[in-house]
Parts: sequence; structure tokens; C-alpha cells
Amino acid sequence: MDLAANRREFLKGTVGAGILLVGLSAARAQTEQGGTPVTGGHLKLGLDGGSTTDTLDPAGYISAFAFVLARSFGDHLVESDPVTGKPVPSIAESWESSDNAKTWTFKIRNDVEFHNGKKLTVDDVVKTLQRHSDEKSRSGALGFLKAIASIEGHGNELVVKLSESNVDLPLIFTAYHLVIQPNGGYDNPSEGIGTGPYKLVNFEPGVRALFEKNKNDWRERGHVDSFEIIVMNDATARTAAITAGKVHFVNSIGAKTVPLLKRVAGLQILDTPSRGHFTMPMQVDKAPFDNADLRLALKYAVDREAILKTALGGYGTIGNDFPINATYPYFPADIEQRAYDPDKAAFHFKKSGHDGPVVLRTADGIFSGAVDTALLFQESAKKAGIKVDVKREPADGYWTNVWRATPFCLSYYGSRLTQDLMYATEHLSDSPANETNFNRPDFDKIIKEARSEADDAKRAELYHAAAVMVRDEGGSIIPVFNNYLNAAGKRLKGYIHDVGNDMSNGYIASRVWLEA
Repeated sequence: MDLAANRREFLKGTVGAGILLVGLSAARAQTEQGGTPVTGGHLKLGLDGGSTTDTLDPAGYISAFAFVLARSFGDHLVESDPVTGKPVPSIAESWESSDNAKTWTFKIRNDVEFHNGKKLTVDDVVKTLQRHSDEKSRSGALGFLKAIASIEGHGNELVVKLSESNVDLPLIFTAYHLVIQPNGGYDNPSEGIGTGPYKLVNFEPGVRALFEKNKNDWRERGHVDSFEIIVMNDATARTAAITAGKVHFVNSIGAKTVPLLKRVAGLQILDTPSRGHFTMPMQVDKAPFDNADLRLALKYAVDREAILKTALGGYGTIGNDFPINATYPYFPADIEQRAYDPDKAAFHFKKSGHDGPVVLRTADGIFSGAVDTALLFQESAKKAGIKVDVKREPADGYWTNVWRATPFCLSYYGSRLTQDLMYATEHLSDSPANETNFNRPDFDKIIKEARSEADDAKRAELYHAAAVMVRDEGGSIIPVFNNYLNAAGKRLKGYIHDVGNDMSNGYIASRVWLEA
């Protein structure tokens, strides 16, 4: 659908769209892998993020390990299309909104069964959303659900009323924490019972999780008979395991490891564009960064290409000082790309009247490439006559003692479900993660208007205006967006590069197959 099309079709799901998701995934897999899915076999995934304190309660999921766990044993009210990123049906077979996207009605399927044999009802969905929107649950999805005013079930329909309009509500319900559980998980949130393509057989926190195919799955999906997630928190251990063929897939490989793995016969590097990005936040309400010319000087003093090449090994895309890239549906591609320009940087630096060095704080290990990025910036700024003092801080306590506590440092944001959530997190004036202290009522108004705008073309215009405002007047230097880098053995086929998401949006286990 192009941007001029009416957004009504985006707001309404259909049963056909749900079928399309499965067909699209399989068709794309066949196109990319050049083969037909093979059934059977036991899949082994080596993932980081596992801990002995892990729980099966989806409310507490925070890691790559838990991400795949959730998508494998559970289903969500809505899923997202792997190519377009738009919402498509899952447990909800259709939906529509009224009252300017404040009231939403979702039609719930009546043919879905939990792994324990219990039939899924509307009440299970109501209770699931109520539990995750309750602050006592401490759910990782709580921040997405704060606008919910009421949740009710009527027959086979779920009715959700919001305190403010939001046309993105279906996409918010794709959050991986929101696994639909029997009685919403109130009885036993850590039971590990869902309606997903695989049933949990064994769970050893910090060690592994074992699954078998759900023979009573409500839709046709999943190619392997069983699979396991093996906790491998050490990057070297993951590299050794995939190189030796002990697992079929590992996540989170470093860019510097890619050349080594490329020399191993049969190994695949799975390189997926992400929405995660490096930032260098300047707090706009604190000297010297309250000066617009100084901020512009530093934005022009960044050699983005050098950071992409050195810090990311080329595995990423160039940023343009607003937190949105082409993986989002309303990416404003026509905004001129800001390039490294020492002359412009020197001009604005002189105009700012600032005298002396600029202090930039960073630390080893806060994210891959953080120190390299700081040092590269120091070098490129030097050519504009700007002295940047790079201060290495202890990694322990960095996010408490440095980030948001000092006026200029290195930071990082991961993916968000929607463009609205990305802006709301990083730049809205009342966000606790607004690291630049950007406080513009006109910007806040634009984002809130876009949140309720049902017309694609008008919404795109609003997001375009927001991007220009942040790029030219905000305190964020966003040099690069990083890619997700994973590796797979030669037997693994059918991997879907789900737009903006890692590990095929967590659905890797039910989408891939093993070649004999």
C-alpha cells in the first residue's frame, strides 16, 4: 500500500492476511534459499542472554534467549509481516477501530488450543493483557500499554479502550512479552504453556530449553520435529560451536569475527539491517551544548563512513541524526544526508564562541564499537580544529553514573516496535530515556498527532517534520545504525530476514528447516 492510500486497510486485519503471513514467509524462504522446506530433524541454536535467574514468565523476558523462547511456545494477539512490517492476524483474526483509534475491537479465533488441551477463550486474552498492563506484574511490555483505559471481552470479541488515540495498537500487541497464556498467566505465569508451534519439554535456567513440535497446532508451521536453545553467553564459545558444527545457528557475532567465519566452508553470515543505533547525546539544556551552533559543529565533525567501516566493519547503515532508518514504513528518504564536512564544522564551531575542548565520555563494553566510535570522532573533529577529550569511564555503573548524568557521552538504542515508540522513547519531553533533554512542545505535538493520524500521507508528513526538527535542532548525533550479525551452518535453510528484527523476529525455530 502506498503512502497516499487510506489507512483503513492498515487498521483492519483479515483472516486472509493471516494465511498470507505463513505463505509469504515460506515463499520468501524458498526464493532466498533456492529450495523447498524439508520436515524433520533436531535444530540446535546457540544464543546469548541466558541466566540462572531466568523465568518462564513472559513478563520478565529481556534477552535474546527469552525472545526466541517466547515466539516458539507462545502466540500473540497480532504478528507483523516479515517483509512490510505491517500487522497481520494471529490469535486475533481481524480487528477494527473507532472513536479516532481510541476504541479497538479484535475478533478472537475459536479454533485455538493450549498445549495442555484447554481451548483458548477471549477471557484468556483479556486476562493476559490485564496482567501485563498491571504495574504489579513489572512486565517488560508495561510501558507500551500505559494508554489502555479498559480491557473487556464480549462473546468472541476483545474490546480495548485507550485514553489517547493510537493507530499503532495492533503492532504494539506484537511485543514478545505478550504471550497469550491460560487465564492470562495469573494461575502460574511460569508454567510455559502457550498455543505456539512448539511445546516446551524441558527448561534449565542458564543452560538450555528443549522443545517438541505441537501436533495440535492451530495452523501449519514449523518444519523441524524438535529444537533446543543452548545458552552460550561467551562470544568465543559461540564462534567455536558454529565452526565445529555443534550447533546450527548462533547469534550476536562480532563484526571482527566475520572474516574468520567466512573462511569456514559452508558457514553462512546472516546480516540483517536493524533499528538499533549508536548515539552521542548532547544535553541541550546544559552548557556548552545549549548552543545550537556548537551542536551543528559537532554533527558536521563526525566521519560517519569511518565509524561504519571501523566500528561496525561495514555491517550497518549511515545515520542522519534522527532515530529512524529505512526499516520503518515512514522513513523520510528525501531528507538530505548530513556528510562529514570539516569546513562547516569549523565555521559553526567558531560561530558558537566556544573555547577549549569538548569532553566525550565512553566505556569499554557498553556496546560493541563504543570506544572505537569515540576515538574516530576525536580524530575527525581534529581536522575541523575541534579538540575532543575522550574520557574512558568504568563500564560498571556507566548507565547510572555517566548516561544522562553527564552532558556528552556515548549511548545506544535498540529496536522499537514502531516509529512512534522510537521517538517517544528517545525524544519526547517527558520520557525518562530522553537523553538529550530535548524539550519542544511543538515536537511533542507532532508525535502525538502522528499517533492518532489514520491517513498514511498525512502521517508521513508529520514524521518528516519530526525528523527534520530532531536532525537540525536536537542534541542527538546518530552516526550509524548497526546490523544484526548471526551465523548458521550449511544445513540450515529458510532463514527469513524479518524487517528491522533479529533472529527472524524471534520466529527462527518455526521458520527454518534442516537440509539432509
